[in-house]
Order: sequence, then C-alpha cells, then structure tokens
Amino acid sequence: MTVFHFFNCAILTFGPHAVYYSATPLSEYDTLGTSVKAALVYLGTALVKLVCLATFLNVSENDGFDPYQELLKALIGFIDVAGLYFALTQLTHRNISQNHKFQAVGLGWAFADSVLHRLAPLWVGARGLEFTWDYILQGLEANANLVLSISLAALGSLMWLRKNKPKTLIPIIYACAGIVATMPSITSYLRRGLGWHFPKVVGFELFTSLVMAFISWQLFSACQRPSA
Repeated sequence: MTVFHFFNCAILTFGPHAVYYSATPLSEYDTLGTSVKAALVYLGTALVKLVCLATFLNVSENDGFDPYQELLKALIGFIDVAGLYFALTQLTHRNISQNHKFQAVGLGWAFADSVLHRLAPLWVGARGLEFTWDYILQGLEANANLVLSISLAALGSLMWLRKNKPKTLIPIIYACAGIVATMPSITSYLRRGLGWHFPKVVGFELFTSLVMAFISWQLFSACQRPSA
C-alpha cells in the first residue's frame, strides 16, 4: 500500500510533464534537448539562489512572516528570471519556432524544479505507513508550477524575443511576468502572514496558474497578429 501510494503521488507530480511533452508538438519537433538544457540552467540558477539565501538571510527561530526577509527572498527569486533569460536567449536551440522554444524551456524548468524540491520528500514521506494528503497536494502544487513556469517562459519570450509587439501590451506583459515571478513570496505571505493552510494555498496556486496561463495565451496570440 505504501509503495502504491508513493507511485500514485510520483505519477501525479511528474506525470503531467511527460504528458505535456508527448501530447503537444514538442515531441514531434524533438525539443527534448532544449528541455534538458533548460533543466540544467535551472539547477545552476538554484545553486546561485541557495548561496544568496545562505549569505543574506538570517535563520529565524519562529515561522512568522518577516516582511524584510520576504522582500529579500523576492529579490533573490528574480534570479530565476535571469536564468530564464539565459535559457531563452543564450542557449543554442535546434531550428524550432519561438512558440515551441518557450514551451520546451518552461517544461524543462518546471521538471527540474519538481525533481529538486519534491522527489526527496516523496521518496522519504510517501512510503510511510500512515496515509497523508500532503504528498497528493504537493503533486497538485507541482502541476500548478508547471503551468506557471510555461506561462513565465511565454511572457519572457514576448519580452526578450518578440520585437514587434504592440506597445500597449508591454506594461501588461511585464506586470504579469512580475506577478508570476513573485508567486513564491505571495504564497509564503498567505501561509505565514495570513495563516492559510496548505490545501487552501494549493487551491490558490492552481487557480492563479490557470488565470495566468489564460492571460499569457491571450497576450501571445495578440502579439502574433500582424500589426495594422
């Protein structure tokens, strides 16, 4: 039963990444190499973030919300944006379209995040003797992170690769990218500042990811239309 629970949680956490790759044109255009490169960039970015967090943040004895510490975390979190910029603009990609490139980068980014932050807790905790919903919720959170990562990659693609985008949409693109990039700080405030429980936070993340995906899709479609 414990192994069955572990595999269920693992499939819920990592399965959507494989489904997204196989069910979209990414598999037809063989963009796996791009996703792997993006995952490696994420790991390097995570290492830089870890060093910065260890250097500039103080270890707090309580689990309360500290605005100063959370502001530092949010600023350090923008290293992810720099990593995405590098993955989208500096890595060599096969001859794939901009549409497929940002999806492949976002997919690799989200998969590396899930492996780094959720694989070990799943392996240690989901095989326990007592059933818990926490790891199912972590799987749902990984799904929300997948959608948010692809949305941020799409917005980054519009910011850095699309030159002829309508000027009226530029502030909206940057504002949406800022919201997605600061989602970890937003959810931290909901947990520690407002005292939200984990299921409620995951529900918020799922809802927000769908909203941001819809907005990103609309923005990407609007920027692809020929200008009058």
